[in-house]
Amino acid sequence: MSREREAEELDTRILATIEAWHRHRRAPTEAEFNDLAIAVFSHQLRYNAAYAAYCAGFGISLNALPTTWTSIPPLPARAFKEAAIAAFPIEDAELLFESSGTSVGAPSRHYLENRRLYDASLLAGFERAMLEDGARLRYLLLLPNPAQRPHSSLGYMMGRVAAQFGDAETGWYLDEDRLLVDAFIADARDACDRAQPLCIATTAFSLLHLLDALEQRGIVLALPTGSRVMETGGFKGRERSVAREELYERTVRAFGIPAERIVAEYGMSELCSQYYDLPGSQRSVAGSTHRVKTAPPWLRTRVLDERERDCAPGRIGALAHIDLANRSSCLAILTEDLGAAVDGGIVLLGRESTAPLRGCSLDAEDLRR
Repeated sequence: MSREREAEELDTRILATIEAWHRHRRAPTEAEFNDLAIAVFSHQLRYNAAYAAYCAGFGISLNALPTTWTSIPPLPARAFKEAAIAAFPIEDAELLFESSGTSVGAPSRHYLENRRLYDASLLAGFERAMLEDGARLRYLLLLPNPAQRPHSSLGYMMGRVAAQFGDAETGWYLDEDRLLVDAFIADARDACDRAQPLCIATTAFSLLHLLDALEQRGIVLALPTGSRVMETGGFKGRERSVAREELYERTVRAFGIPAERIVAEYGMSELCSQYYDLPGSQRSVAGSTHRVKTAPPWLRTRVLDERERDCAPGRIGALAHIDLANRSSCLAILTEDLGAAVDGGIVLLGRESTAPLRGCSLDAEDLRR
């Protein structure tokens, strides 16, 4: 079977998995997830030379395949800075996403053969997490504008969301790194006058600066009923940050929305799927309380200790994501994010770049064996 035919058949299976959950609330069984994960992994060993070279270092090859998805080696996310992590010729990529560049060094580059899996995954996940009430919202986006930053995964994501679910009056309020406060206020007031519910999608950093500007001007925007905020994180590498509790308290005061209408999204430029806060959830981990984040069932996460063994529920470790929608790149990604597995999902606890995980010793040579 040709690479193209095999890729098409895998994409059809993954899209069917997404559709079954999105439209019929049917999640794959453990056996179904495992079979599909191993099939995608086998495809990537055949056609993703960099990932195959990395796996060879652990004695894994097409002649020595694991039998369970939990035995698939997760590739350190920073490998996307070192090599082209793709199971197809990268000159044929329909999408290229680059990391934001707030960390030191070259950005990560995530090549996607086509946009079908990414679009299907992001739209299904967003609709279930953010639009369970079926609301048709106006989207005010404090995110990179695709017209200026075409390789921003956040900009692409919310552009697709607004086109699919919005009221055709989407606004973008970042001009490169400059926040367009006056334009945002004018459009938010226009929506208030029309009683049009809003979705404000923003990085935590942009939200903080918007709140500063509103407070300095003494402005409170009482948003229409049904409005909500999606916050995407984003203080990494910035000169200023605040605790999420303070950020959300100020957001409630500024926009007159309940705290449960503020939802944190967690994703990566190296993944096609996203986590979102589980409404009303609270779990105590490491002496503090956190919201639980939940993902669609084609995205699963292992929590690993310093020897890359699975941690018990509630124990803190590094997060390794297995995303079936990453068919054309690498389905298993080891992050520098810390978290814990809990009932209903995971809690996210920040980043630890010095954790002595196996993948943190990755060298470019590991991708060229």
